Amino acid sequence: MSAKNLLLLFDRPHEPVYVPKGNKQVVLDVPTNYLPEKYQPVASEIFSRVGTSSETSIPIKQIAIPDLSLPLSLGRRDGFSLFLPAHQKMASNLVEIFLGMRTVEDLLSLAAYCRDRINSQMFVYALSIAILHRPDTKNLPIPQLSEIFPDKYMDSSIFNRAKEEANVMPTGSRIPIEIPLDYTATDADPEHRVAYWREDIGINLHHWHWHLVYPFSGPMVVVNKDRRGELFYYMHHQILARYNAERLCNNLPRVRRLTNLRDPIPEAYFPKLDQIVAGRSWPARPAGYSLSDLDRKSDQLKIDLADLERFRDRIFDAIHTNSVRNNAGSTVRIDEKTGIDVLGNMVEASILSPSRTFYGDLHNLGHLVIAYCHDPDHRYLESFSIMGDSTTAMRDPVFYRWHAFIDSLFTEYKDSLPAYTLQQLVFPGVSVSNIRINTSGANPNTLNSHWTKSDIDLSRGLDFTPRGSIFARVQHLNHDFYTYTITANNSNNKEVLGTVRIFITPKFDETGRQLTFNDQRMLMIEMDKFTVPLSRGQNIINRMSNESALTIPFEATFRNVDENRPDEGDFQSFDEFNYCGCGWPQHMLVPKGTKQGYPMDMFVMISNYELDRVNQADSRGCRDGVSFCGLRDLKYPDTQSMGFPFDRVARVGVNSLHDFLTPNMNLQQITVRFNDVIKPRLSYKKQTNESASASLTKD
Repeated sequence: MSAKNLLLLFDRPHEPVYVPKGNKQVVLDVPTNYLPEKYQPVASEIFSRVGTSSETSIPIKQIAIPDLSLPLSLGRRDGFSLFLPAHQKMASNLVEIFLGMRTVEDLLSLAAYCRDRINSQMFVYALSIAILHRPDTKNLPIPQLSEIFPDKYMDSSIFNRAKEEANVMPTGSRIPIEIPLDYTATDADPEHRVAYWREDIGINLHHWHWHLVYPFSGPMVVVNKDRRGELFYYMHHQILARYNAERLCNNLPRVRRLTNLRDPIPEAYFPKLDQIVAGRSWPARPAGYSLSDLDRKSDQLKIDLADLERFRDRIFDAIHTNSVRNNAGSTVRIDEKTGIDVLGNMVEASILSPSRTFYGDLHNLGHLVIAYCHDPDHRYLESFSIMGDSTTAMRDPVFYRWHAFIDSLFTEYKDSLPAYTLQQLVFPGVSVSNIRINTSGANPNTLNSHWTKSDIDLSRGLDFTPRGSIFARVQHLNHDFYTYTITANNSNNKEVLGTVRIFITPKFDETGRQLTFNDQRMLMIEMDKFTVPLSRGQNIINRMSNESALTIPFEATFRNVDENRPDEGDFQSFDEFNYCGCGWPQHMLVPKGTKQGYPMDMFVMISNYELDRVNQADSRGCRDGVSFCGLRDLKYPDTQSMGFPFDRVARVGVNSLHDFLTPNMNLQQITVRFNDVIKPRLSYKKQTNESASASLTKD
């Protein structure tokens, strides 16, 4: 029994399990009692209509079905949200059941039984978690959620057009359906200037996939990962830094924290998305809505705003006293090395929180209070808005205001730690004398951004339509390929290893004034981090932009997992193709910039790898997206705090980035220039050749 048969269950999630699946029209030959009860009396007629053959049929083994009463308590077409405590329990129970299946064959059998009974979104989530964490399935390619539930990612008006195209046109003649860039609002709403960023499919897929790899609830083996709480802090901190840079590029102020839960929210959001599953539109939030206490019996949810304020105050107290209360009621000191990890698990709150009862569930319940502000007591029978779903939440402007507040809790803690000393920052004998960016056809130290159009195959998510690919074409930000060139000198009498850390940050605030060091460090965008050997004397280090430790390849966002798949026997290639779904999208690595050219500072530091090293076996397979996603089944591959060296206040006397520099650091002003044109995406091979030629010419 091949484990990849499990992937058939992601195909057209609302069509019955016995309907042919995949491009090869594979039939899952399920036992009669696996059909929903209403179809069992006509099973023979159903099976005769579907038909089977030895080549396209997979027999499903009948097993004893475990107790599914908890996950079955949610309707199959109801909304599903991991932020809801009741839904968390259901999903965690289903994940645990899937993980407990003895063999892949048993897992396939149980999943086939569940598919037409369990809430479809919960089913996809739980099966994805189980596949990623079971040793016998962890190399399977989880399809991107944009293929399974495209309604979560794009203009709802296209789906009827897509079905029409599929019904009228043969597969090879179908024309991609274009989605306009501006379909949720106009620039009459200032917040819409950055809608291209918030609504980017790759960014939202990243958020979804990160929470698959780092769920906050479920079996301990799934949740308890190295530095999980710190990663929650750092990944979202970096999202805010990138979003603030994007706002500054579009003449918008930096995000204002949502500190007072009782003030009206001036930002409106009308998502223009339909929930195909539930057959209704996602609720909108007009400008000026206020948050209120929630009392929704159908969701087993009762929250007072005072509860969130109490949890906030208790967390602040833990920060200010450097101590936390555990479930036993004892007080435990936190130190500067592990405190941020404890705080991250406390704020989210994951099951690793020292006391979920005492410190509550501030982050998740905040999402819910916002998501239900349009119907807090369920009198209108409305479901949650997009802030209640981690797959859609990043589309809403208020997501960033809420996370700016959450980030301020972490900043409060980080600012209480002692500044890094010169001894902690320098790398004796190593200096960085020059840094430069090379982009083909552009001046040195210039990054060029533009628009690109890419296609997404909707066929896996469109039910009851003729088979074959049908594409939606989306316009999104992209950038020209570039390389870093770093000149480093090693005056030691031996070769040493260094960790190269590359950041960029805005130079000026929304009023045009030079940013202070403290403001710039909070806006630092990590661009890359890698290890390099330094020979004695001068070293020229070249690094390509598509090698970034943050990003996943372009094809991992806009791809069809059924095409160009490596052979399963080639472990490394297969693992690289499949696991690399977690990470920042490559096409969004560079900020948009401006037509005139947006000035930024590029900072490069080479730290001592012997102080950064994590003693563990080298990872096999994928190393994409490591900065945000770590290494599977291993420790995070850097002992330094995430965001080092900018995660703490500066030492005395540092007022600017130049003041902060030590010999193993350097600074270069760069320009990010936006070209308002649509350019086709070149292959990396072609871009690499062009960039290499340009670099040789300039050298």
